[in-house]
Amino acid sequence: MDIKEKLLTLTQYKKWANEITFSSVNDLPDEEAVKQRTTRFGNMVHTLNHVYVIDDIFKCHLLCRSHSYESRNTDTHPPLTELWDKQKEMDTWYVDYTQSLSEDQFSEIVDFEFVGGGNGSMSRADIILHIVNHGTYHRGFVGDMMYQASATPPANDLPVYLRELKNA
Repeated sequence: MDIKEKLLTLTQYKKWANEITFSSVNDLPDEEAVKQRTTRFGNMVHTLNHVYVIDDIFKCHLLCRSHSYESRNTDTHPPLTELWDKQKEMDTWYVDYTQSLSEDQFSEIVDFEFVGGGNGSMSRADIILHIVNHGTYHRGFVGDMMYQASATPPANDLPVYLRELKNA
């Protein structure tokens, strides 16, 4: 399996994992999804918003465009359904973008400036891997907050996705 095939699988996994996570958060009583908790981004929706913001920042890096973000999250978040619409569009963009790259393009270096300051350089493949890994990391926080809300988060890790893909 080549790098393109692996990264395509990972972006498709991210899309699937976001779908079942957003669906599970949406099934909670509204107040639970935005209830303030002792966590970095305060609540489930704001945590998911952070993932979207980072996806968008790195999308701009991949396209060699500037972005308007001054931090790694916005002060407020949109309603969950609006955020989900934006995330679905973003997830589809990453799948399509990954599909569009040639093998050689995955190793191209993208130079950028971190939101918090300082210069960064990553290959296109490493950026794609980062957004997949970053989303997984923060879905874990959302899962923990779901347990705090007496709800069971969905099993959304890679082996479950690969099993579902195989059985589809």
